[in-house]
Amino acid sequence: MKKKKKHSSKFKLQVVLESLSKNQISEIARKYDINPNLLSRWRQILKANGSMIFENKPEDLEKKHQKKIESLENLIGKKEIELNLVKKYLDFYAPENGN
Repeated sequence: MKKKKKHSSKFKLQVVLESLSKNQISEIARKYDINPNLLSRWRQILKANGSMIFENKPEDLEKKHQKKIESLENLIGKKEIELNLVKKYLDFYAPENGN
């Protein structure tokens, strides 16, 4: 049984764009040793979802990631405070002789 190959998204885009520019599915599939049906499927996916490439601006993604980082930093700060309170509680109520 033939093992399935994993192709990178960069490779897929390159092959699909080449097949679209030359309008030759079989020839391009043969060139890159992939099944023509697979190449057709990749082309359909690009045609259906290609517009999403232009929807998110890099600035919007950066702002979104920055907000996520800030919320995670706040959570870490809160957890550090809670941990310090628990340590102080244990130090206060722990027996002094270690029993």
